This record gives sequence, C-alpha cells and structure tokens, in this order.
Amino acid sequence: MESRFSYGRIFLLGFGFFGVSVIWGTYNAFVPIFLQDKFGLSPVWIGFFMTLDNIAALFIQPPVGAWSDKIRTKIGRRLPFILIGAPISAVAFGLVPVAAILPFFVACTSTLILSMAIWRTPVVALMPDITPSEHRSPANGIINFMGGIGTIIALQTGGMLYKISPSFPFWLGSGLVVLAALMVFFFIKEPEVIEETEKGPGMISSLREVFNDPSKSAIKLFLAIFFWFLGFSAVETFFTLYAKNHLGLNEGDGATLLSVLPLFFVIFAIPSGWIAKRVGRRPTISAGLIILIVVLTLLYITPAEALLTAISPLPVVGIPLVEGGARMLTLAGVFLILGGIGWALININSLPMVVDMTEPARIGTYTGLYYLFSTLSAIVGPNLNGWAVQLTGGNYNIITLIAPLFFALALITMLGVTRGEATQAIGVTN
Repeated sequence: MESRFSYGRIFLLGFGFFGVSVIWGTYNAFVPIFLQDKFGLSPVWIGFFMTLDNIAALFIQPPVGAWSDKIRTKIGRRLPFILIGAPISAVAFGLVPVAAILPFFVACTSTLILSMAIWRTPVVALMPDITPSEHRSPANGIINFMGGIGTIIALQTGGMLYKISPSFPFWLGSGLVVLAALMVFFFIKEPEVIEETEKGPGMISSLREVFNDPSKSAIKLFLAIFFWFLGFSAVETFFTLYAKNHLGLNEGDGATLLSVLPLFFVIFAIPSGWIAKRVGRRPTISAGLIILIVVLTLLYITPAEALLTAISPLPVVGIPLVEGGARMLTLAGVFLILGGIGWALININSLPMVVDMTEPARIGTYTGLYYLFSTLSAIVGPNLNGWAVQLTGGNYNIITLIAPLFFALALITMLGVTRGEATQAIGVTN
C-alpha cells in the first residue's frame, strides 16, 4: 500500500548524508595540506592521492548499490551496510591526522576510503526508497541540506579547530559520523522489500540497457553528470591550495572562505527542489550550470588582490583580511555564494532524474550508476588539474579556467535529455 510521505522522516534520513559530508568535507580540505606540508608531495602526486577514494568508490559503490537491491535482512536492505561501514570509517578517520609516517597515513586513509565506499550508496538510496517520485526533488533538497550542514561544520568549525590542533577537525568528524549512523538506525524504517520476482537485473545489465536505450536520455544524463562533477570536484579538491598559493590566505582561512559555498548550497537546497518541482528538473539544472560557468570565469579573470576586496562584514564565515581584524565578506566570497546557489540547482535534481529513469526494484542499482559516472569524473578531475597546475609552474588559478569548460560540456549534453522528470502518484510501501 502507499505510505504517507513525511518531510520529518526525510530530515532524519538526512543525518546519514550529514555523516558522509562531514567526513569528505574535512578530508578534502585538510588532507591536501598534510600531503604538501607533512610529506612534501608535489601537486601531481597530491592530485593522484586525492583521487584514491574515488578509484576505490568506482569499483565498490556501484556493485554495493546493486547488492543492496537484492540483499534481505531483518533490519532491511540498506541499513546493514551503514552499520558496518560507518564505525570503521569513524575509527580510521580519527587516526588520519596522527599518522606521522606516510605508510601509516596511507593505511588509515585506505581503510577510510574502503569503508566509506561500503555505505555511501545504500544511505543515499534510502531517500528514493521511502519517497514518491513527485516529492524526490524537494526530498533530495532536504537530504543535501543536511549534507551541506555537515560540510559547513567540516569547513567552518574544522577551520577554527585546525588552528588549535590539526587533529581536532578529524576527531569531531569521527564522533559526528557515529552519531549520524545511529540516528538513521533508530529513526528510519525501511520499506518492505520487493518480491524476488520483481527484482530487476544487476549493474552490468542495467548499464547495458542505458547504452541501448533508443532515446539515449539516460546515457546523456550520465555524461552530463560526469562533466559537471569533473569541473566541481577539481575545484573542491584544490581550493585550499588555491586560496593559500593564489590568494595568499592561510589554510584555516582558505577552508573558511570555501565554506560560504556549501553554506549557500544549504540555504538554496530546499528551494532548488521546489523550483524543479514547479518548472522541471532539466531547466533548473541548466540554469545552475550557466551560473557556475559565469562565476568560475569571473574568478579566473579577476586579479587575486581584487578577489580579496572587502564587501561587507560577515560573521562566522567571513575571513579576517588583517591579523585580528573583523571577519569580512570578500569579492571571492560573493562569487562562491553564487557558485553555491548554482551547485544547488544542479546537484539537488540530478539524483531524482536518475532514479526516475528506472523502476523501484532497481533504485540501488541506478544510484550505483550515478556514483559510477560521478566517481569517474572525480578521478579524472583532480589528476587533470594537478597536471595543469604543475605544467603552469604552480599556477593554481588554472583550475578556475578548466572547470567552466566542463560545465559548458555538461550544459550542451543536457539539451538531449528528455526523460527523468517527476511522475505522479508513485507510492512507497511500508
């Protein structure tokens, strides 16, 4: 039977994605700094190291998504992966900043990477599991709202804690990810499993079906996802080094500056879902791509000194432009605010488009395919930009030139997508 849809339940589910975002927000902000300052790695090796999580996810997350469609346990299909992966992730993450030699550092990060890959797809697949099609964009807005809160905590609070001790942001993240997993376990009831006869094919068969679809909408959407994550992941990975080497900020202030992007992503996450519900997902995503193309181009052409022009006081997420000075919103911060809004328009509505191209029995599989293409881009992006920085003599500004080119490719590809909009009255059993 059809269940009542509850936004309160979606908020509770959002704690799972909150935990994921705390981990990766802290990891992406501070691990590159460890690699450069503690272990002396070059930009190329930093770029490669920062893709190891994505290489692992490439081979683990899609099969885990398909596996979670088929597994049957007393607590559900998705929860076993969360309850196993999250505690291991928390322990490994807490050990990362105390690793004084590279082999131990690699062992800790490798354990973290593998355990995170086990539970990310199942926790994300829970949203469409419990949400009817017409509510999936607003629901994904709520999920990403919670994830954005996690990223803000990782960057903003983590930036302040890093100045006290580089270990503190990681230890905070470890505690929060355990709390997040417990919240999902105690407050989210999975829907009844689909009968064995209704289960669809696995990941390989689904991928073959995507390529053979006469309309080509699915593969065009997956390619667009590949392109826009290619642009975004590269900027995200290198931003703290961009802020340090191009803008002249310290590591903590670089992370704080970046935090305005997820802050406005959070603020605009829920409105983005409602906008897509009203005007359609494809037009909403296209508008977000245009915003990011313009913003990143402006970041590239604007001199570093001008980017640090003070616009207005901004408590908490502003940065001090002089030692002991008031926190200020800078021109770079304004650009990142617009970038956060644009990214919300894109990211909130992409997963709902993907899962509405398939049937309920295959939601985990298609969620895995979503991560297959986004992960491929996250592998290519940092490596491509690491080489670009190295070949331009350490010019970190080059990433703001390369990224908008890939957002433009995504915009062109989205023009051919004709499926994936919401359908009406698709229930979820309880």
